[in-house]
Amino acid sequence: MIRFLIPLPLLLAGTALSAQTVDAPVPVPAASESDIAARNAIINEALPPDQAAMKAHVMFLASDAMRGRDAGSEEYDIAAQYVASQFYAAGLKPAGGDGSYLQHVPLIGYKPAGEGKFSLTIGGETIPLTYGEDYLPSGNAAKDLTEVSGKLVFVGQGIVAPQYSHDDYAGVNVKGKIVALVRGAPDSFDGEERAHYGSTATKLVEAAKHGAIGAVMLMPPGDSLARMKGYVDHESVTWADADGNGHVAAPQTPMLGMIGGEAATRLIAAAKVDPKAMHSAIENGTFRAIAFPATLNAEVKTERRRIESSNVAGMIPGGDPAAKDQVVVLSAHLDHVGVGKPDASGDTIYNGAMDNAVGIASLIEEAKRFQSAKKPPRRSILFLAVTAEEKGLVGSDYFANHPTVPKKNIVADVNLDMPIITYPFEDVIAFGAERSTLGPIVKKAAADAGVAFSPDPMPDMGLFVRSDHYRFVQQGIPSVFLWPGEKGPGKKAVEDFFANHYHQASDQIDKNGVDWKQGVRFVEVNYQIAREIADADTRPAWNKGDFFGTLYNGYGAK
Repeated sequence: MIRFLIPLPLLLAGTALSAQTVDAPVPVPAASESDIAARNAIINEALPPDQAAMKAHVMFLASDAMRGRDAGSEEYDIAAQYVASQFYAAGLKPAGGDGSYLQHVPLIGYKPAGEGKFSLTIGGETIPLTYGEDYLPSGNAAKDLTEVSGKLVFVGQGIVAPQYSHDDYAGVNVKGKIVALVRGAPDSFDGEERAHYGSTATKLVEAAKHGAIGAVMLMPPGDSLARMKGYVDHESVTWADADGNGHVAAPQTPMLGMIGGEAATRLIAAAKVDPKAMHSAIENGTFRAIAFPATLNAEVKTERRRIESSNVAGMIPGGDPAAKDQVVVLSAHLDHVGVGKPDASGDTIYNGAMDNAVGIASLIEEAKRFQSAKKPPRRSILFLAVTAEEKGLVGSDYFANHPTVPKKNIVADVNLDMPIITYPFEDVIAFGAERSTLGPIVKKAAADAGVAFSPDPMPDMGLFVRSDHYRFVQQGIPSVFLWPGEKGPGKKAVEDFFANHYHQASDQIDKNGVDWKQGVRFVEVNYQIAREIADADTRPAWNKGDFFGTLYNGYGAK
């Protein structure tokens, strides 16, 4: 799925929710023979060979037998083996390491174990806080027990952005202290940069740079913690470091949890600050950090478990001796959200046909096009199906940090995530195209394929940072995320999919209206784009001075 703006509880956890909780079984009315026949007619409709080949991948990957391909499940492992077998059949070389198509991805699932203990010391008096009313703990993927005590400093949104002359840490020393934060980033920031600065991981890394020993999210006065509890109690997922502990952005500055209710009111009152004025200052950019006259004592226990999963990787070696060591990655996520709450018909399997079995099918068919071409690409192409995207872009992050080829050799990533192919698309969108030389390449390739190139129609959503390609961006690698565009019937089709099928049991091939002719067109456009990148005379480069290219020391940015 595309990772849209997420609520505070998910930001606290640092990842998306795991597979959805299944309620008690709901009686399911038996389908009539006519309903079954109608469904089978759609599923088994005769199609031209190229469309049938693409549909066949989705028929398997999004079948009920795969039970939603939840990362770490047996069904996901079967799906990964299927993709590996298709890479083999397409003639790709194993690229998962140790001569395998599979790259082992060790995952850690984690969530708070019990209520923990929070207290505030104000004016020499220690005040125990009430779980669920004053605070909610956040699990720590790196350790079972987190104990932190320190003075509290409120740093607003906790952002330092020199290009906007914005510094929430100005004039305050937080070394050895706990920072209190609020969610989000200023509306005046560019949408993609705002999404970067608004992420909890970015805030924690910044707090760590300033020497903070922990962090908490401060809820606005009057905002109840009760509605957050269900999110906080869900299992989050990250990948495991070499020591077996969960990878976290800033291990020395753990996110401890949320403080709200009377505790938040008491803190603000003790600092003799008007809460409305404080939040207005945050919104208008005039905020200055506040040292609360209080010490927070926090004890958080975390329940952790090991989960095993795999990415799938196959390679087409480049044919140009001078360029074959350079690698273009073509990525798509294989997982979906598993089994969830029943819909009106009692269906609990979230099949994930469009999200993202269609993306994986596109990847496989694109590989076959490369192999059947008269000439190999000049650069090598690595086809990558990643796990645990739905849990926070985890599988792609693992690969980007543990690539199976030298990291310096990876020159680009082109990502496919949930291409909505229910309409005759007239254009293609490449999120992030304007940030690197990939933009002109994509535009030319799209034109050669007879498709218009459109800019990001939702720049304020910051979609550039919300799918697997962003994990390559964070390694300094120019990347784009491709999607059928919104011209003609596109906008209405996209809105319909999100309203009626996105992360629902109805995202299956007999219900979501997929048009396989458009699927084949999308594969061809993607092939042309990837071919253009692979055969270009020069490697992709960031545009000079680009924010993300500069931030992550990317080629060409400085």
